Amino acid sequence: MANLQDYIDQHISVITNDGRVIIGVLKGYDQATNIILEHSVERIFRPTEGVESSELGLHIIRGDNIAVVGQIDVEEDENIDWSLVQANPILPVNYNIK
Repeated sequence: MANLQDYIDQHISVITNDGRVIIGVLKGYDQATNIILEHSVERIFRPTEGVESSELGLHIIRGDNIAVVGQIDVEEDENIDWSLVQANPILPVNYNIK
């Protein structure tokens, strides 16, 4: 498993506990895993339409709201026509285990 330090100045994707998908360039993080993304964009997935992108710019995500962090292959990502991708949104994390 990679350390966040390995992702500094790299394009990453973050999935938050509430199901948001945010991509951007990792500029920094702290001991609580709060992260700073530059040039960030939220990708909003819909089951009947293509992916909508919402520019966020410089964005901070609290560490306790991060579910998954992964590196993006920029070349591969740029070859995807996101306007044609249809998908259900990711459901929020549910901690109410019964």
